[in-house]
Amino acid sequence: MPKVKTNRVKYPEGWELIEPTLRELQGKMREAENDPHDGKRKCETLWPIFKIAHQKSRYIFDLYHRRKEISKELYEFCLDQGYADRNLIAKWKKPGYERLCCLRCMQPRDHNFATTCVCRVPKNLREEKVIECVHCGCRGCASGD
Repeated sequence: MPKVKTNRVKYPEGWELIEPTLRELQGKMREAENDPHDGKRKCETLWPIFKIAHQKSRYIFDLYHRRKEISKELYEFCLDQGYADRNLIAKWKKPGYERLCCLRCMQPRDHNFATTCVCRVPKNLREEKVIECVHCGCRGCASGD
């Protein structure tokens, strides 16, 4: 008889410490995905989803790189399972991108005049003081703010 394959994932040590927070954020993500978008602009419907995805990635990044509360094995597990955005975390490690809100804000092909998003401009250099990014709703993620 052939072996039966199971999809059981073996969780690394320390998973029980971060699981409640990740489950809570996943619940918020489901609510944001199912939230009615009556009266909102098309781009505004995705803003809560971007915000929660950023929050999950930042939570795991801070636990591993700043507070050093989780192991490398658990950190890699979270990245492999999609609990955090590997590319966004890679950008946070580089100088000038410590507060980056999403990857779309730094891609020049998504903006006018092949520049970065308006939320990447430091607050002291802006003409308008209160702005929102069209892509993710960020109000300013420049590292100099």
